[in-house]
Amino acid sequence: MKKMLLIAMLTVFGAMHAQKGSVLVMGSIEYNSQNASATNSETKSNSFVFWPKVGYQFHENWTAGIEGGIGTSKNESRYAESSENKSNVFSVGGFLRYSKPLNETFSAYVDLGSGYQNQKNTSINGPISTVNKGNGFYVGLTPAIFINVHKGFGLNFNIGGLGYNTFNNEDDNYNDSKNFNFSFGKAFSVGISKNF
Repeated sequence: MKKMLLIAMLTVFGAMHAQKGSVLVMGSIEYNSQNASATNSETKSNSFVFWPKVGYQFHENWTAGIEGGIGTSKNESRYAESSENKSNVFSVGGFLRYSKPLNETFSAYVDLGSGYQNQKNTSINGPISTVNKGNGFYVGLTPAIFINVHKGFGLNFNIGGLGYNTFNNEDDNYNDSKNFNFSFGKAFSVGISKNF
């Protein structure tokens, strides 16, 4: 837990000014919370996701490393009978980055990541509770822009990319899933990174 908190702190205060032989620490944090109410009903949902990355720049333009993700979400509905859905997701894999400096402030890069993912879903509907577990793999290609803020501290911006992932459910009552996502121009995220 202490190591995870250290990585989170470095992620929040980090950035990148690429130099061969340096270590890259980066990531992003996401939190969402929503409440909705109507006559005799109430719905609450919240989610938290943390994506850290650690890599080694082995060439002027190339970095390789490991990446991971941990997330949780919960949805509660209260009507005639209360229901609750919980989801926990874990992923771990590797990434390869190609970066190209545009000037002293801006760099463009693209990350290719791939790895294993695991998910556990719990549904509670009144007195009935069901648990479904699954695992699979993911592949993602994400172009982004890096802005060097100060002495290697900076921000990473991306507006989506390409992704493919699978989930094989342990319970035969649930279908296995395969998804292809093209989100270029449809998503936006900001990350923070640091090269040591």
